This record gives sequence, C-alpha cells and structure tokens, in this order.
Amino acid sequence: MNTLFAETLKKLRKEKGLSQIQLGKQMFVNNSTIARWENGSRLPDAAMIARLSRVLGVDVSTLLSMAAESSESPNIIMVDDSEVLLTDNLSVLEEVMPNATITGFIWPQEAIEYAKSNPISLAILDIELGTASGLDLCRTLLEINPRTNVVYLTAYPDYSLDAWETKASGFMVKPLTPENVRKQLDMLRYPLQRGADA
Repeated sequence: MNTLFAETLKKLRKEKGLSQIQLGKQMFVNNSTIARWENGSRLPDAAMIARLSRVLGVDVSTLLSMAAESSESPNIIMVDDSEVLLTDNLSVLEEVMPNATITGFIWPQEAIEYAKSNPISLAILDIELGTASGLDLCRTLLEINPRTNVVYLTAYPDYSLDAWETKASGFMVKPLTPENVRKQLDMLRYPLQRGADA
C-alpha cells in the first residue's frame, strides 16, 4: 500500500477544492485512476507525477520523493510447485523482509494473473514447475513489468546458464536460507527497500 503518497494526494486535491472526477479531467485520466492512487492500490508513473505537480501546484520533487517512500513495502512473489517447500521458503522471506508483501503460488498462471494487477518488485521462481517452466514464467513476468527482479531457486545448478538468458537478476540453489536471500537482495538489478531486519 502506497499510504504516504495516497494520503498526500488526497489532501492536496481537497485543498484545491477538486473532486476526483475534476482532477481526473484535468489529468486526462479516468476518475477511477485517481481513486486507485488515493486508496494506495496504484502509484502513478513519473510522467503522471510531473503532470500532477503542475495541476496541483506543488513541487514535482516532493511528489517523487513521497512516491519513492511509498514504495518501501515491496511486493514479492514466490512460485514453487511443492506446497511444503513453498510454505517453508515463504517463512524465510518473511524473516528477511518483514515489511514486504509476500505471496506464494503453486500454479504459474495464478502468479501471472496476480502480476497483471500488482506491480511485482521481486519474483523468486522454481525452474521446474510441473509441466511448466520457470524460465518461461520469467519471460512472461518481465513482459508484464520489465522492472521485476527475478531470482531463480532450484535444486539443479546446471540450469544456471539457461537462467541468465532470461534477464534474471539472480540464481539460488535450494535450500533457501536467510543468508542466501540477503546476498541476492544486494545484487538485484532494481534494489528494494527491505525494512529494519534486512
């Protein structure tokens, strides 16, 4: 949830005496987009933030810094076709990143649907997902959001060369440990804020 940005936007809009519909018209977006920005479920991109700063008469750097602070709770997914391993590994991730929103999936298609409506900061993927491939899932997730960090977690280190061809950020061999997670987080292409325990 992008609470800081959402609350600030709502306050600025009300100070200008604008409804969500009126702000949407000035921004050339639907009022439902404004509503999502104000309830914290979505964050505008840099171009929209620049437009908001003009419409609301505030400094663009202020809005950009609030948007960055609002991103302090990264959205992380893990996909593994073993329910037992998934449960164990999610607890490791929660230990390392207590402020993150962490969601596990057994079925790749469910992860894809989730990624379509939730910006994913980090996806940790098993490579062998039953009849599906984590390599293919990586490509799909990066099509949805090119700034998703993808890290593979597998029992088979010989997959590492194939993994790099998918533009993944990292590769870990099972079992997942807090130390390995911390090491990978330090090497991500798009760094995350991890909270106090990281």
